[in-house]
Amino acid sequence: MEPSVLDRLLRIGDLFDKDLARVVRGTTLTPSRLRVLRVIQHVGPMTQHALAAALEVSPRNVTGLVDALEAGGYVRRTPHPRDRRAVLVVLTDPAVELMAGMRCDQAELGRALLEAVDPADRAAFERGVAAVADRLAVLVAGAGDGVDDEPRAERFARARSTPPGTL
Repeated sequence: MEPSVLDRLLRIGDLFDKDLARVVRGTTLTPSRLRVLRVIQHVGPMTQHALAAALEVSPRNVTGLVDALEAGGYVRRTPHPRDRRAVLVVLTDPAVELMAGMRCDQAELGRALLEAVDPADRAAFERGVAAVADRLAVLVAGAGDGVDDEPRAERFARARSTPPGTL
């Protein structure tokens, strides 16, 4: 049976996860910690509360991530310039260099991946990928609103309560 588009997209996600695991192997970084660095790189220095909101995780989770990143020398906590009760999380110089290098590596990987697509099809491919990503963002944002996700939720609940091979 030919793999579906979703099968292939899931495979691509798995491969990106494996590549990321390879990239952070041998460091104190994890995919979650790297995600924190990416958010700070894109947004700039921010409070842990704002970081938790941007990552959509609990403040307690962010505290652990920032503690580990600070211990590894990737971030530092500094006083907020306008709110003396707040503390900002800031990338250290080595982290800025690391993230710049990663950005270059990602651009190179993007170019290498795009080489697999016929040059005449690249613009359409890029539009298609953007459209799929945008649509998935809308679907994920609406998940849990009770509109489209109920049948899937019911199937997953039934699968969790049914022994393997009896569905």
